[in-house]
Amino acid sequence: MTNYAIPLWDTPTVPVVDGDPFPVHRIFCVGRNYAAHAREMGHDPDREPPFFFAKPANAVVANRTTVPYPDETSDMHPEIEMVVALKEGGYRIPESAALDKIYGYCVGLDMTRRDMQSGFKDMGRPWDMAKGFDRSAPMSEIHTAAFVGHISAGAVTLAVNGEVRQSGDVNQLIWNVEETISYLSGLIELHPGDLIMTGTPSGVSAVVKGDHLAGHVDGLTDLDITIG
Repeated sequence: MTNYAIPLWDTPTVPVVDGDPFPVHRIFCVGRNYAAHAREMGHDPDREPPFFFAKPANAVVANRTTVPYPDETSDMHPEIEMVVALKEGGYRIPESAALDKIYGYCVGLDMTRRDMQSGFKDMGRPWDMAKGFDRSAPMSEIHTAAFVGHISAGAVTLAVNGEVRQSGDVNQLIWNVEETISYLSGLIELHPGDLIMTGTPSGVSAVVKGDHLAGHVDGLTDLDITIG
């Protein structure tokens, strides 16, 4: 048994429908991967190379829980996304082999301190703390690809207090799942346990304490979160 200088922390996990918990290694997010969202954020949605940012593994929040409103913001935006969970990794994975690396799919929220992000952008600084803060990645339960198949189309929505704010379809991704996995694996070596948040459709806007968030991707368990 290996001794460590400090006690080891618990491995963050996401529940799996009818299966053992999925251990989270890293969380990667694709920026501006829906054309309409790119436009609403003031960018050209033409097919530029994808870009990525990361959240810590322990940013994961379980489904059907209350998420505290974070400090240092008065403009928090949830962004609804389909999330891909990897069972295998690799470096420079060809698109033709990308789907074989997928364990399953779930619904996630990329919680964003938008005012902080905008301020960092204006100053030309990294905006990690606008995206990678504590409890910034609520996730629903994972459905295995063996059960639901590989998802290339289906509605993606976010309702706040029963009103739909975001609405799109997985088939509207600028870079589809296979392309995203292949491209990202050319930048870093991917590993089992990695999660990839695939992008958010248009309609992002602020939430406040007490709001109820219902995230949906066709074929997956809905994400049900309250802002505390």
